[in-house]
Amino acid sequence: MSDHDHGHDPHDHDHPHEPRWKHDGVRVIKGDRLDDNTAQTPGMYRQAAINHARVGAQKLWAGTVTIQPNAKTGVHHHGALESVIFVVRGRARMRWGDRLEFVAEAEPGDFIFVPPYVPHQEINADPGNPLECVLVRSDNEAVVVNIDTVDPVEKPEEVYWVDPIHKHP
Repeated sequence: MSDHDHGHDPHDHDHPHEPRWKHDGVRVIKGDRLDDNTAQTPGMYRQAAINHARVGAQKLWAGTVTIQPNAKTGVHHHGALESVIFVVRGRARMRWGDRLEFVAEAEPGDFIFVPPYVPHQEINADPGNPLECVLVRSDNEAVVVNIDTVDPVEKPEEVYWVDPIHKHP
């Protein structure tokens, strides 16, 4: 019988005295430890929680996005990736289409599905509060293609992310 037949992990030689899943099992990424070294779109602030570089994810990317009150992002798509957006706080207005001619709104607790290659724009529809969302994409790296050639129905606004870490330019 091989080691595998006895319930031993043949890859366990890296950590022979530690439980099998200690380093390769569940990972908790603290909310204050997200990584903003990810693709950005004007008007929004993305932070990665789960990707290949951070946790070895093979098929997913997950993170957060914050859009300031009344802000509108630039037009973009995510290539072949499917995206899911979960609204945590605020009110999201999504515009999409070749000229962003379609619109829908979502509120806390709602999920938004964005198919591959769909040009879209996220808008914070709440004039008084930031829009906070969780993003999940169907690949391990964030693909963001910013589109300058679409004349959006609602023009994007340049909004700087300013907090104790990020100073106004």
